[in-house]
Amino acid sequence: FPSHDTKVLRFTASWCQPCKILSRTLDEIQPTIPFEVVDVDVHPEIAMEFGIRSVPTLIMMDELIEMKRMTGIKTKEQLTEWFKDA
Repeated sequence: FPSHDTKVLRFTASWCQPCKILSRTLDEIQPTIPFEVVDVDVHPEIAMEFGIRSVPTLIMMDELIEMKRMTGIKTKEQLTEWFKDA
């Protein structure tokens, strides 16, 4: 059960087609964990801090601790499972 301090950082870019696909999939499954969207072109320092090498990347955080990350396009089932294990 996620704590109230759990959130997901979603690293994306305006030019990234896989990011748009992932965004639509997330809209479909509507996870209950809050998201913060980070555009790597607007905030390269945050992307660097988290060692982002490709987009899309999701990082689940519990306060300041990284719990897990996922990179690339995933199916609804994969995403649902990823969020369920939070």
